[in-house]
Amino acid sequence: MIRVNLLPQKTASRRAQTASTESQNWLLVVMGVVLLQVIVLLFVYKSKGDELARVKKRNDDVQGQIDHIKAQISNHPQIKAELKELRDREDAIQKLQAARSGPTATLLELSRVLTAGRGPTVDHDKLEELKRKNPGATPNTQWDPRRLWLTGYRETERVVRMTGLARDGEDISEFLRRLALSDFFSDVRMLPAQKTTDNDTKLELVRFEISAKVKY
Repeated sequence: MIRVNLLPQKTASRRAQTASTESQNWLLVVMGVVLLQVIVLLFVYKSKGDELARVKKRNDDVQGQIDHIKAQISNHPQIKAELKELRDREDAIQKLQAARSGPTATLLELSRVLTAGRGPTVDHDKLEELKRKNPGATPNTQWDPRRLWLTGYRETERVVRMTGLARDGEDISEFLRRLALSDFFSDVRMLPAQKTTDNDTKLELVRFEISAKVKY
């Protein structure tokens, strides 16, 4: 009779089954990791795709606004030319109006300057500040304008030359102070003066000449 020992074969079979099970488990783990990576990549891809779509939409909106603005300003040079022409016309009209009314207003201002109890046209706050800082530069309210009179007035290109006679130098200084404060005159300058004698009254007088710019 022949006897066969089957125990070693059963052990080998069990080992083979165990190895196969471990291989299957490892394969499942690998497939799970791969599947998880695929899911993560798909999620990232979708997120990036959505972000790209949002960026494209914003770019399209901005480009639409740019195209709209370009369409609105397509005739910008023509509009600028028309505006310049209108401004030139307005300036010409204003200059004509100033040339018509300016000299009259200037002569009226001279009348106020040379009227007793009156004085130059000047901003009230400016005058009050000048009184605090330099009282000597303000008009003398007690001055008698009859001590000075004009004998000539000539304007060329808004520069005036005034000639006249005064009793003394202080009268001329007062007249200069008033002109310098006036809103109608600027760059007031005293030109060389000289003493003279009136033929009728034999009074000693000062002949003066003043240059100034008129503002109108």
